[in-house]
Amino acid sequence: MKAFRLEELEAERAANEGAYLQFLRERHMSVGLYALDKGAQDPQTPHGQDEVYFVVSGRAAVTVGEETTQVARGSVVYVPAGVRHRFHHISEDLRVLVVFSPPES
Repeated sequence: MKAFRLEELEAERAANEGAYLQFLRERHMSVGLYALDKGAQDPQTPHGQDEVYFVVSGRAAVTVGEETTQVARGSVVYVPAGVRHRFHHISEDLRVLVVFSPPES
């Protein structure tokens, strides 16, 4: 078993001064913590893997392809591989668990 505490992951991510911290990588998936502060710009480009976002905290809009929706704590968003997507209008610091399948390259 592997177990993680969100506050420890957030501290590690912040210490490494990056917006993304991959904390689990297995044969068929990887999992990371993505952080965007209020007002930040999301620089993402399409990925070669399917993704699932689970919003842990914060508020923003997310656009996937041509569709836009509001997200907040508890929201889950699926992004197919190769589709343009980004978070925007971030009104509260955003913390998101990201699951990639297959693992992010």
